[in-house]
Amino acid sequence: MLIDEFLPEYDFEERHSIKISAEAAAIYEAAQDVDFSESLILRVLLTLRGMSSDALSIRNLRYSKFRILGERPAKEILIGLAGKFWTPWGDLQDVDSENFREFQKEGYAKAAWNFSIDDMGRGLRLTTETRIKCIGDSSRRYFGLYWTVVQPFSGWIRIEMLKAIKQRAELGGVAA
Repeated sequence: MLIDEFLPEYDFEERHSIKISAEAAAIYEAAQDVDFSESLILRVLLTLRGMSSDALSIRNLRYSKFRILGERPAKEILIGLAGKFWTPWGDLQDVDSENFREFQKEGYAKAAWNFSIDDMGRGLRLTTETRIKCIGDSSRRYFGLYWTVVQPFSGWIRIEMLKAIKQRAELGGVAA
């Protein structure tokens, strides 16, 4: 998987999945295009995280410091970000598929976040995994404290995203 290639070693990890009754191509397309701002829960949670929730989709994450690191159509999409996530503005760094692996700025962390589609034999499963690698002991301590508070909400955001993608893929409709 791309996430293994870009961030094989990490300090923190979170994973969620959902079964979806749709073709892999439809799930992949829904994952990229669903407007997460159509979900009231996601709008509130993303606003609390300090993110704009206006017309938020994976495709338009490119307008923020989130970067698409790689794609395997109908299989996986990988997003990356680096910064001091525990600070008020995050001190986000400009990383991309070319420099993400080599980013080793002391006191910072880098995050890889994917959506992957797996065949379970009797249907498909969409999984999202987030991995965080802290660069140095101080960033590991600060991120650990931050993660203790933020992780439940981060997980909730990802679960709601999976539900929105499922609805779009299965019904061809909009997020709830």
